Amino acid sequence: MTVAPRPAAPPEAEGCLAVAVRWPVRVVVLLLVVPVRMAWDALVACGRVLRRVLWQPLVRGLGWLAHTFVAVPAGRLWRWVLAPVGRGVGVALVWLGKALFVWPWVALWRHVLTPLGHGLRAAARGVGAAVVWLVRYGLVVPVVALWTGFVWLLRVLFVWPAQWMYRRLLTPAGHGLSWLWRTLLVLPAVWTYAHVLTPLGHGLRAAARGIGAAVVWLVRYGLVVPVVALWTGFVWLLRALFVWPAQWTYRWLLTPLGRALAVVGREIRDAFVMAWSAAGRISRAVFGFLGRLLKWIFVAPVVQVWRHVVRPAGRGLRDHVWRPAAGAVREAGRAVRGALAAARASARQTRAELRRALFGAPRKEPRDPLSR
Repeated sequence: MTVAPRPAAPPEAEGCLAVAVRWPVRVVVLLLVVPVRMAWDALVACGRVLRRVLWQPLVRGLGWLAHTFVAVPAGRLWRWVLAPVGRGVGVALVWLGKALFVWPWVALWRHVLTPLGHGLRAAARGVGAAVVWLVRYGLVVPVVALWTGFVWLLRVLFVWPAQWMYRRLLTPAGHGLSWLWRTLLVLPAVWTYAHVLTPLGHGLRAAARGIGAAVVWLVRYGLVVPVVALWTGFVWLLRALFVWPAQWTYRWLLTPLGRALAVVGREIRDAFVMAWSAAGRISRAVFGFLGRLLKWIFVAPVVQVWRHVVRPAGRGLRDHVWRPAAGAVREAGRAVRGALAAARASARQTRAELRRALFGAPRKEPRDPLSR
């Protein structure tokens, strides 16, 4: 079974109040919002420029300084000083703790307490066996024998005479007393209940019913009905004085006023939304024009000067001045290093010849081939 889709609800017709309020409110709100939106866009643009020009370089610089002067020295201090010192101190503390607390107690337990405990356990076993034998044959067996004799004596003196008395005397006497109880008390009580108390109870119940009906009638028509009538009149009076005027005020004053205020508020909200959007377009157009104007006045000439004057001049200086000068400096450095190396070699050779002339050539000892 398919359910047909509901038809779309027709758009609600706008009232004359909404049409009359809409355009004046939009004009006023637009005049108020455009300066605020332009100031907001200007602040946003300034904030972006400050973030790009000042904040990001400052953060990068502070990060580099923190990494270079704080993190790297701290890491090296931890890695090369604090961690080895901590490990050494930890090993020393562990050894000292074992030497002071673990090893003495282990030795005491192994060489003193364990043999002493074994000896005490063997002695306790022997003493316990002796105590158990003494208790068993010196206390338990005599007590059991005495208790058995006492129980037999109680049976002979009390239990067997009591059984004979119950069977031969108390049972016949009980049967006689039971017959007397039933004949003298139970049967007269049953007859009295059936022929005296029951008719009397029925009469009292009928009298109580009549009296109760009279009391109920009196309470109903003497108390309840007047109270209900008074309450009904009081409720009607409250409705006439408070509820009906409040309903009339809500229906004919507050509801139309609330609807009018809702229409005005909705129109003001829509006007603010429309004005904010329109102000954004106007602000983007104005600041776009100003940006292009600043670009044409300042940025484009600087770019052209950089592209057609500064960069060619810099490249010319680099190719025709800096690189030849750097090459000449490198060649001079190579020549100086070569001269210094030759001077060091000649000085070394001169010292060797003087040492050979004064002290003779160093004697070379023959090597044993088996010493390798």
